[in-house]
Amino acid sequence: MKILHVPCLEDNYSYLIIDESTKEAAVVDPVEPEKLINAANEHGLNLKLVLTTHHHWDHAGGNEKIKEMVPGIKVYGGSLDNVKGCTNKVENGDKVSLGADVTILALHTPCHTKGHISYYVTGKEGEDPAVFTGDTLFIAGCGKFFEGTAEQMYQSLCVTLGSLPKPSQVYCGHEYTVKNLQFALTVEPDNVKVQEKLSWAQKQRKAGLPTIPSTIDEEMETNPFMRAELPDVQAKVGCHSPVEALRKIRLMKDNWRG
Repeated sequence: MKILHVPCLEDNYSYLIIDESTKEAAVVDPVEPEKLINAANEHGLNLKLVLTTHHHWDHAGGNEKIKEMVPGIKVYGGSLDNVKGCTNKVENGDKVSLGADVTILALHTPCHTKGHISYYVTGKEGEDPAVFTGDTLFIAGCGKFFEGTAEQMYQSLCVTLGSLPKPSQVYCGHEYTVKNLQFALTVEPDNVKVQEKLSWAQKQRKAGLPTIPSTIDEEMETNPFMRAELPDVQAKVGCHSPVEALRKIRLMKDNWRG
């Protein structure tokens, strides 16, 4: 299994997931289809599937176009999310195969949108799994609660995604990492892991390089929203439960002008 990132629009990421033995590929959120198709052609890939994380235009807006450009391509999207161009609706626990060795598991991770899906992808034995988290989990952040509650985001982040294997590679929908880590330091000023990752992320961006992927393990150490489970973090924001802390940290982030 190989993963390529394709920067789109101002700060979006689309992705190609490649089954190396067959050269079959899936695309995640191809908002600018031409870019993905060019990348696929460069690598001699056969595009089979579109995996849409959620219905917002900057993720699903290229679906109709890619269907025109790649006749027969299947477009997957959450059953509750009314995804543009969707041909195959998925629910939590649904599995899709790609090529010989890649399996894609749909995880319902609602809150940013009510039908948001994260895609957990496994390859051959010994390869680290990957999870494509759209706008639910960002590196050191999470999506705004547009269509859901703090309870749902807690379930999506800390339970569903938080229970994935620690080395799982996290590929999110936007390059927001530097700002997210700067905010994370306002919650935990003494978190050395956050300080180190911020310094690394700033160097990456200065060099024009992405900050993806992260890992579930790194998020547990640096993401204030996933760390809302910790009594220490709850105390820092004056709360007594994970959900309450998550709600408070989201409110702080919404009002933060970093």
